[in-house]
Amino acid sequence: MENVVLVIHLILALSLIGTVLLQRSEGGGLGIGGGGGASTGRPAPTAMGKVTWILALGFIATSIALTIIAAENAAGASVVDRLQDAPVADAPASSGLGDNLLPPSASDAPLVPSGN
Repeated sequence: MENVVLVIHLILALSLIGTVLLQRSEGGGLGIGGGGGASTGRPAPTAMGKVTWILALGFIATSIALTIIAAENAAGASVVDRLQDAPVADAPASSGLGDNLLPPSASDAPLVPSGN
């Protein structure tokens, strides 16, 4: 059930992105440079605007459904419980490179390039 809702959610998300990008720009994005005059009222809703609203409502509905499904699946489970039950991975084998992260002591001779 969760996978079906997730697939529908992804299809709605991509469709919503597409419809928003296909819409005609009406200017005054975010209220900037809206001007005045006769264009103060809302324009008549277009078919593309109605499709965008329907897709947005579907997207919100599937988001809420996925949240409810995830909450039901995680009911009574704790992250700490899952960590205690998880197998412990073995430490990676040391290659000998970079094992000593301390700077060289004063008694160590400096490295001098050989003059071949």
